[in-house]
Amino acid sequence: MIPTSFPSKDEMARLTAQMLWEIEAVHFMDDEPFVFASGLPSPVYVDCRKLISFPRIRTTLMDFLTVTVMRDAGFEAFDNVAGGETAGIPFGAMVAERMALPMTYVRKKPKGYGRNARIEGAMSEGQRVLLVEDLTTDGGSKISFVDAIRDTGATCAHTAVIFYYGIFPETEKTLGDHGVSLHYLCTWWDVLAAAKEMGKFSEETLSEVEAFLNNPVKWREENAK
Repeated sequence: MIPTSFPSKDEMARLTAQMLWEIEAVHFMDDEPFVFASGLPSPVYVDCRKLISFPRIRTTLMDFLTVTVMRDAGFEAFDNVAGGETAGIPFGAMVAERMALPMTYVRKKPKGYGRNARIEGAMSEGQRVLLVEDLTTDGGSKISFVDAIRDTGATCAHTAVIFYYGIFPETEKTLGDHGVSLHYLCTWWDVLAAAKEMGKFSEETLSEVEAFLNNPVKWREENAK
């Protein structure tokens, strides 16, 4: 069912951040920073995949994401919704259901056998495709997915995510230079504001997180092992 009414963007951001805290999908470091697969340290970590296990929250956030896209891009702007492998697949399916559109998904790389395809499902030339993912940091993985979609002859000018880091200034420019607009529900700044409001951490931890958000490159240089 397509949602037709929704709160303001600021209220959706506040509620999204609150829900992420409620299910412990976001974390601030206590003593030791988190280490990503890249080897880079970070005092913050988010796992949007947890959302699929909480029906009331995932339903609300998928309503929020759907109406955000329709409000910003248009109610008749798309012909197909593609989820990015793997975290974007369930969210892509839920958004497609709400928008009453076909759903597809995009592999990170060709599967290496059979048709050697990156696109699974039916996507045709000329279709306007919305790419859905769980989150974006610097936008790099979105470019690869968008290119795979465009290789089919379809177009992809929009990507929607639940969580946008919002701390790397080049992200939206990178996507914009590639002809892609970014739509999202909340950022680390919204999560930090919610943490302060709920009194979840010590001033020391909050200050450390804020230092990272204001200058992630400097923070990583100072905390790299």
